[in-house]
Amino acid sequence: MLRGLYTGASALVARSMELDVVANNLANVNTVGFKRGETIFRSFPEMVIRRVEDNGVFQFPLGSIDRRPIVGKISTGVEVRDVYTDVETQGSLRQTSNPLDLAIFGEGFFVVQSLDKMLYTRNGSFSLDKNNVLVTKNGFPVMGQHGKIYLQHNNFYIDQNGTVFVRKELNKPINRPTQIDDDVNKPYEAVDRIRLVDFPYKENLKKLDNSFYEETNESGKPGEDSVKSGTQMRSGFLEMANVNPVYEMVKMIEADRGFEASQKTVVAADQSLDKLINSMARLA
Repeated sequence: MLRGLYTGASALVARSMELDVVANNLANVNTVGFKRGETIFRSFPEMVIRRVEDNGVFQFPLGSIDRRPIVGKISTGVEVRDVYTDVETQGSLRQTSNPLDLAIFGEGFFVVQSLDKMLYTRNGSFSLDKNNVLVTKNGFPVMGQHGKIYLQHNNFYIDQNGTVFVRKELNKPINRPTQIDDDVNKPYEAVDRIRLVDFPYKENLKKLDNSFYEETNESGKPGEDSVKSGTQMRSGFLEMANVNPVYEMVKMIEADRGFEASQKTVVAADQSLDKLINSMARLA
């Protein structure tokens, strides 16, 4: 009965954590660059049940004798092994027509410089600060191949490779050409390229607030060579969360039903233990 209490209680804790993860996914369904979490469970080691004080002797076909035959196995509980971040699934792209908004179609992360370290994100909702530096909504500079990226409104565009082109004559709108070449007589020139990196084991990145990620020992080192070919950058688009509300609602109902079943297990074990204690007290 005590084992039943422990098993049911462990399931209650696990289902409660699963509900928290699903609720967080639903709360960020409209968050740009958000990647959903998935709860991974692991069961405790199973225990073999044998009959105790068995007077009979069971003889196996090969001649061995077992005075305590195996009845079966029983689970000793469950725990949350990990909360997996689904960084592989591409989120849908929403068109904004804002040239400062960027979306990654494929794999990889933008590199941004925080106060004391580099952070990584799929949230391409950028803007320009008072110094004309391309920054995130938190004010963190977006890094290019040569460091910070300096731009002016209506004087640049970014192609699918992340190359930043600016007009040589400032304060004049730039018309996006149909083809890029290196002709010095053209009124535009490439000044930098937005840095895009990926990780060998990106599922092990540390998830932070505001769709930021931090490098860990398990994720490996960031590298531009890790970005697969075919990855593109879409200017004027934002990648939305890869959360399917219908799927998350189904997961929430499933977790709620599992929590309810585990609660009934704890109640049944508690009632049985209460009956046993009261019966023994009357016999005493």
